[in-house]
Amino acid sequence: MIYDHRTYVCRPGTIKKHLALYAEHGYAAQLRILGTPIIFAQTETGDVNSFVHIWAYRDAADREARRAQLAADPAWQAYLAKSAEAGYLASQTNKLMVPAPFLTD
Repeated sequence: MIYDHRTYVCRPGTIKKHLALYAEHGYAAQLRILGTPIIFAQTETGDVNSFVHIWAYRDAADREARRAQLAADPAWQAYLAKSAEAGYLASQTNKLMVPAPFLTD
């Protein structure tokens, strides 16, 4: 199992707008192709302009195949265009993570 941990930071004052845009135009495509995220949460304290989501994959090949399918999806492409046009996102950090050894026994 691998986990794709993604942290996004929005320009100040735009996180609600970005999450609304994603909910309306992006989430359904990701849900259909990637499955239900482990978590999708916005920051309550600290950098309140950020949110995190984590997706689980069987292995790197599963992740690569599903991410390629998502990238080719017309609904996802339309969402990415709307998101780029809106300009709410300031940065993105991705981490691929694996469970600690004692969790895989």
